[in-house]
Amino acid sequence: MAELVGSMVVGPLLSLVKEKASSYLLDQYKVMEGMEEQHEKLKVMLPAILEKITDAEKQATSREAIRPWLEKLKVAAYEAIQVFDEFNYEALRRQAKKEGRYIELGMGNRIMFRYKMGNKLRKIVRDTEALVEHMRNFGFDKQPQAQVQINYLRENDSTMVDPEIVSRSRDEEKQKIVRMLVKEQANNKDPMVVPIVGMGGLGKTTLAQLIYNDPQVKKHFHQLMKWVCVSDDDFDVCNLANKICNASESNLESALQNLQRKLAGKRYLLVLDDVWNKDDNKWNKLNVCLKHGDVGSAILTTTRDKKIAQLMGTVKGHDIAHLDNKFIKEIIEAKAFISQERKPTDLAGLVDDVVERCAGSPLAAKALGSVLRGKITEEWKAVLSKSIAHNKDDQILPILKLSYDDLPSHMKQCFAFCAVFPKDHEINVEMLIQLWMANDFIPEQKDVRHETIGKQIFSELVSRSFFQDVKQVNGKAWEDVYWYLSTSTCKIHDLMHDVALSVMGKEVATITEKPKQSDEFLQNTCRHILLSCGKPEAVLNDSLNIRSPAMQTLLCGQRIESSLQHLAKYSSLRALQLCQNNSTILLKPKQLHLLRYLDISWSHIVALPEDISILYNLQTLNVAHCHKLGRLPKGIKYMTALRHLYTHECWELKRMPPEVGHLTSLQTLTNFVVGAGPDCSSIAELQHLNNLGGPLLLSQLENVTNAADAKQANLGNKKELRELSLNWTWTGSQEEKLHCHKVLEGLEAPPGLEALRIEHYQGTSFPTWMGTLTKMVELHLSNCNKSHKLPPLGSVPALQVLRLERLKKLESLCSGGTFFHFPNLKKLTLDKLPEFDWRWGGAAEATQGQQIIFPYLEELSIEKCPELAALPSATSQGESFDHSDVTAWSAFPNLKKLLLEDLDSFKSLGMMEEQRFPDLETLSVKKCPKLTTLPGVIEAPKLGVLQIHGSQLAAIIVPTFINSLSELVLSVEFTETTLPTGHSAFELLDASNKYPLTSLKLSGCNFLFPSSPLALWTCFVQLQRLKIKKINHALVYWPEKEFHSLVSLRHLSIKKCRGLIGYAKAAPGQPISERSQVLPRLESLHIEDCESLVEVFNVPASLKTMDLRGCPKLKSIFGEQQDEPTLNQGPSAARDHLLLPCLEYLYIERCESLSEVLNLPPSLREIVIWECGKLQLLSGQLDGLQRLLISVCPELRSLESCLGEFSTLERLSLCECKSLASLPDGPQAYSSLHDLQITSCPAIQPLPSSLKKRLDNLGHVRFSSRGVWIRGTKV
Repeated sequence: MAELVGSMVVGPLLSLVKEKASSYLLDQYKVMEGMEEQHEKLKVMLPAILEKITDAEKQATSREAIRPWLEKLKVAAYEAIQVFDEFNYEALRRQAKKEGRYIELGMGNRIMFRYKMGNKLRKIVRDTEALVEHMRNFGFDKQPQAQVQINYLRENDSTMVDPEIVSRSRDEEKQKIVRMLVKEQANNKDPMVVPIVGMGGLGKTTLAQLIYNDPQVKKHFHQLMKWVCVSDDDFDVCNLANKICNASESNLESALQNLQRKLAGKRYLLVLDDVWNKDDNKWNKLNVCLKHGDVGSAILTTTRDKKIAQLMGTVKGHDIAHLDNKFIKEIIEAKAFISQERKPTDLAGLVDDVVERCAGSPLAAKALGSVLRGKITEEWKAVLSKSIAHNKDDQILPILKLSYDDLPSHMKQCFAFCAVFPKDHEINVEMLIQLWMANDFIPEQKDVRHETIGKQIFSELVSRSFFQDVKQVNGKAWEDVYWYLSTSTCKIHDLMHDVALSVMGKEVATITEKPKQSDEFLQNTCRHILLSCGKPEAVLNDSLNIRSPAMQTLLCGQRIESSLQHLAKYSSLRALQLCQNNSTILLKPKQLHLLRYLDISWSHIVALPEDISILYNLQTLNVAHCHKLGRLPKGIKYMTALRHLYTHECWELKRMPPEVGHLTSLQTLTNFVVGAGPDCSSIAELQHLNNLGGPLLLSQLENVTNAADAKQANLGNKKELRELSLNWTWTGSQEEKLHCHKVLEGLEAPPGLEALRIEHYQGTSFPTWMGTLTKMVELHLSNCNKSHKLPPLGSVPALQVLRLERLKKLESLCSGGTFFHFPNLKKLTLDKLPEFDWRWGGAAEATQGQQIIFPYLEELSIEKCPELAALPSATSQGESFDHSDVTAWSAFPNLKKLLLEDLDSFKSLGMMEEQRFPDLETLSVKKCPKLTTLPGVIEAPKLGVLQIHGSQLAAIIVPTFINSLSELVLSVEFTETTLPTGHSAFELLDASNKYPLTSLKLSGCNFLFPSSPLALWTCFVQLQRLKIKKINHALVYWPEKEFHSLVSLRHLSIKKCRGLIGYAKAAPGQPISERSQVLPRLESLHIEDCESLVEVFNVPASLKTMDLRGCPKLKSIFGEQQDEPTLNQGPSAARDHLLLPCLEYLYIERCESLSEVLNLPPSLREIVIWECGKLQLLSGQLDGLQRLLISVCPELRSLESCLGEFSTLERLSLCECKSLASLPDGPQAYSSLHDLQITSCPAIQPLPSSLKKRLDNLGHVRFSSRGVWIRGTKV
């Protein structure tokens, strides 16, 4: 396959060189003194090249000689950018010196600078002159016309490809659109336009073909059906009209008149396939004529661009789904194998790997299947080892590249850069835009922020299907700042990633695991590097020892534990992400003077160096989660290019350095720590930072001693601020606490604020400005212990989330006796409110029916509110909230989740006799001792998850809702030993029903075991998860009879059942082998803290995971029927009695009586054994074992009885096994090992020879008997 058209994107680089060469700073500070002639030559040549570069890029595919020229031009452009960035930095350095904020860099005097840079500039001019001379020979056009893009691989008619497979795979989507066209559109006068939208290769055209050929469609539109492939015409209206009419008019008006006559009086279906046009004038001209058809006419379009779908569509576009893997597999097999009956076994086993590469794209499946047809196994593996982009016989990229070629040049750069991220990587969109900025990918636009342009570029790329899975990721609950406004993330489709990788080639390097030879991955052409492997410093140090790439981006996703070498080779970096263990930053600022993006979040640094202020170009500084960071540098005030400063979760940071108000370009400041004393910034420093947006946390507000400073901070003028958190940390006097009210009044938020959080505020009331935030959707009030009432929220109609926590004096949801409901509230949390009840201002108002109603509340959580007695009920005059048939009986017509916990006075789920929850899906009631009855009528038809604490309530609620439940959690206190009410209630359940329950958790429910009727358990045939906890006297022997009905159970967990022993003694004359096999589909078994347990039940062959912990009397991990050979039988007997053929994971901990673990199967992948003091022997056929960890097993003597050489073992850890003397050995032993730890095992002398050979190649080694060995060196 030919490389991508336009893969050599040089135009934006040249434009950037031209922009940098014309910077006013170069003349103002005379940094190019003595180089003026060379400077002028370059400025003259650049426009000449730029005039023709677009044509050069287009011709590069058809004219092979142009590609090397473009490559040389690209290298020259990169070198020029580097040189002019050096000139620009020198200008900034001289400016800093002039302004008295100069730090000596040791870069030499001006003469040396002029000499060094003069040589670099002369080389660039010479290279550019030669390139211009060659350019004249190519004959490029100055202003080339846009060429029509022709897609030779697109079907230009309605012929079906793979009709039988496609028909089944797209049937649901087809039926949906057919119904729209045939039934929903039947009586509409204007034609319906239905867009099918999605990235290339997903089958938009194929779905359109299915619809076009559907018998209902053909019958309905029998008068006229027409298929037109638009991409060939670039939406030429005249040509399109001619195609529809089968005419050849050259005049547009005549063509449109023919079209009107053709359509007049006919109900037609027109398919416009592969539309790229965004010109609404062209569409409107055609659309006027299309309206001349008869009632019920329709137009079906396919496009990759959502904006085009919005432009053309009269209904919402249909986003085509990724094809299910089973259909992808069918397509591949149909293409790859001549006969389905005679598929080679070795090749058939590789099909699933091919399926994964296709990522749901039928086009990819078809193309790859064709590539693989007739190839042998080695050739299949070779194809699978490559990126799709590099398969010469592949037809995917010629289709996907059309999307890429249609992008403006600067967008091509932005998208191609994303090749640096691994496939399926979740990309932080905010970070991505900042990386684009750091690399100068975002063009200048007057009076528009780079971030704004970056967001527009990202949105455009999403619209064109370059990015997918765009979603909002909510902040974690324990974080101080990101609790509301979520972070946007996205992914790139695998095929689109291949497009980006094909464009970037060797300019990117992405390492997810340590390469065998580090120098192989990092070429001199590398500019953007991402390392997510362990010990990234080792990869960098080894590679840079022999290479010198001009790195622009370096992203290290794993922690760096040791030092970096070859520091001078980092000087070209524009973007750097490091997470380091060192307390000081590894790279010195003078080595990073061109840096624009620095992320050292989650590092162990204690301070930033003062000379970081020489990073005059730095735009983003991220020190978030640096928990030991105690101070920021005083010189940060000089870093006026800073736009984003992330300081949240820096626990030791107690102040901001002085004069941060100079950073007027700041748009992000996640945590401003108000300090005390003269050597820090007061809150008034925020006065001029009016560009701040996103989230802002103001912490340690008790240090605001002057309320006027709070007002001076001018928060109300920060129009972009969306999220504000105000936090006091009280250690001061009562007088200081009273002062906080004036401070809060002064911190008036901007009207566009969407989220507000106030913590530890000690004022008696809230300021009135809180009631004017009409756009606020989330409010958190926590530890505000002096306030009796809420702020006036009646004027905050947008509020969707309200969390009230630890408000000691709060009595109700009203403010000053004024009643208001919450018309859009979706989530309400009431936690630790000792005085709270559903009061709204007085008994008189209550009798007038003014009750609080939550028409759209979806989640209600109430915890530790001791005065609360019941939930509110709606009045009989309730309004209609889209549930007109039930609103009169429900205060919560949309409630989906209700959580009630630790409510001492709570008696009822409703104040009235009737309470209905028409949409309730989850109900959890814990520690509500007085809630023992239900209202006269309670309905929750959609209830699926029920969590109940207390036997009496369980006996009442469970039978009421059992028919709809998918998950049930029952918890009973130890003291409830006899439960006649509960027992009898469960007896009433209909044993003939097969309840939909799939998950059951029982704690202390003794009444559900041997004394209960077995009929209850026979109802649970769909149960897949069962957890049993703290059932003592009722569970002594394995409940075989209860287990017998659980034929669907996959996961079983048993904890703290201290009376459980194992099997009951066999009846006289009954052989052990007759014990029934139970739980036939069980996959995981977890048993913990069962102190009397002697044996496990006869587990089925389906088991994959076995986890046994804290069972000190356990003697066997198998039941008696499965008993294994004893010590004196040895491993040979074990080979003949292999058990549990599917077992992959075995974990054993604190089982002190266990002496043998034998007959282990070859399916095992991981074994972990801890603190088994009597364990002597471990054996089995462990050919596939990958991880083996054994610790504190002093009697274990040998592992040589484990059959196999440990050839697949990746990690081996042996600790405190004092008797362990020998390990397996052999030619292939330990050949896959990359992590070894042996400590306090003195009897292992010496190591097996095969293991010794591997030591130098291991990623992590720690060997200790008397000393410690790391990488074979004793320390």
